[in-house]
Amino acid sequence: MADVKKVATRQSYGEALKELGAEKADLVVLDADLANATKTDIFKKAFPDRHFDCGIAEANMMDVAAGLSTMGLVPFASTFAMFASGRAYEQVRNTIGYPHLNVKIGATHGGISVGEDGASHQCCEDFALMRTIPGMTVLCPSDDVEARKMVRAAYEMEGPVYLRFCRLATPVIHDESYDFHIGKGEVLTEGGDVAVIATGIMVPEAVEAAKLLKEKGVGAMVVNMGTIKPLDEDLVIRAAQKCGRVVTVEEHTVIGGLGEAVCGVLAEHCPTPVKRIGVYDEFGHSGPAGALLTAMGLDAAGIEKATLAFLGK
Repeated sequence: MADVKKVATRQSYGEALKELGAEKADLVVLDADLANATKTDIFKKAFPDRHFDCGIAEANMMDVAAGLSTMGLVPFASTFAMFASGRAYEQVRNTIGYPHLNVKIGATHGGISVGEDGASHQCCEDFALMRTIPGMTVLCPSDDVEARKMVRAAYEMEGPVYLRFCRLATPVIHDESYDFHIGKGEVLTEGGDVAVIATGIMVPEAVEAAKLLKEKGVGAMVVNMGTIKPLDEDLVIRAAQKCGRVVTVEEHTVIGGLGEAVCGVLAEHCPTPVKRIGVYDEFGHSGPAGALLTAMGLDAAGIEKATLAFLGK
């Protein structure tokens, strides 16, 4: 993938906010002293009167966003995933989730690919936390194109949305004709031996892994699951019925994330052997993002290896 264009989805977030801001006068952006890192400074430069820096006070920022939403505005509250889902969990749950307010949470720097910032900032629990909040929609884009379309889709729907973006620049696998819909997955490659259901920056890695598996005579059906909640249950079931084996891949703990969501659906509707690939009950480590992904088996080679072992090959 060396020659493929790479963009960090946090950059896509900032660009999408600016584009939407030019169209939607009710869109406002909040940040917690991290506008340069979350890329909301792109919006700030274009619309300074609609960007609010709440300082290093993430819980308060969520309450401010809740209040703004009751005035008919559509706030995007932005900070690192660790702070958005962890530090401010109570406010997200009680002030945004409980009254089902129209607040969008832009959480950047998700997963272990935060890299050198270390374990304290590598949030691999956010899917699990946000999935438990009733009525919360949870989204995670695979690339720049999906990220920008995902921001627009979040704006257009009514209700709370959690969007997770990445610090690391990753391959762009879609073109502008791609049409994202909340609650719908996407089949990227066809195969009948195993279904690989991935989300976020694991999707390009899963596509590369499918190429490696094909060389070994294994046909992999790769599914991009940009919506973690509500999950595209019909697609999960169809993929399981077609392939008979399912692998899930996420830059998140295997506890409470995409893998468990898929397992829940299949346990109820179509019992199928599942291998969950993700972070296995441990904290991240400080180091280069690419090296960390490789060390945890979250690159194409690691996905190929785990899938072959799962298939007994």
